[in-house]
Amino acid sequence: MTTGAAAILAQFTRRPPPPGERCELCGEPLPDEHRHLVDTTRRSLKCSCPPCHLLFTHPGAGQGRFRAVPDRYLTDPGFTLDGSGSGIGSGIGGDGWNRLQIPVGLAFFFRNSALDRFAAFYPSPAGATESELDPATWDAVIGRTRLAGLLQDDVEALLLRAERDRPASCTLVPIDICYELVGRMRLHWKGFDGGAEARADIEEFFGRVESRARPLKADSGAGARAGGRAEDGGAP
Repeated sequence: MTTGAAAILAQFTRRPPPPGERCELCGEPLPDEHRHLVDTTRRSLKCSCPPCHLLFTHPGAGQGRFRAVPDRYLTDPGFTLDGSGSGIGSGIGGDGWNRLQIPVGLAFFFRNSALDRFAAFYPSPAGATESELDPATWDAVIGRTRLAGLLQDDVEALLLRAERDRPASCTLVPIDICYELVGRMRLHWKGFDGGAEARADIEEFFGRVESRARPLKADSGAGARAGGRAEDGGAP
């Protein structure tokens, strides 16, 4: 076989390169960093290109099945786990955390519009595990806080972290970030305590979240609901 013939044959036998990620609505190629939609019917995330994401930022688009995941990160300097506003808070083992009945020091909460209730999940090496959340407990511990009042159904969550002898932290985040944390834990967790690699990865993750978060101002509640600027408690 001549060299030329062998080269032509190789073109037909060579495996094609694996396709990159594509928008799950229109099929356009996507970069590694891209936005997501929540499929409220199937309770799943879909990768989306900028035009498709923008389309579903409008209320009622697509009869409400798909909702664009926003990109805002908010903290409340006055947050306490019991909602008292005392500025003291409680870490893991504290009364507020114990009432939530979360067995680990990480959890996220969001409102499921289809079920018309709040859901609680905590990341584990097996994936996202749902925890029973009594509505009265939610109202008493977290539901009265400013951050809870700003949550958008299905697409945003409150990400809580509690460590021993330290006040619990709470950040309003895009829902896809919570599932990124779940994926990181499944990838790196080893043994009983996760191991050094998993702990370092979690610290890096929360460092990134903290760097993106903007603090609420004292009078920011109305502005956030109206879609104000991130530094005022609204959407970026």
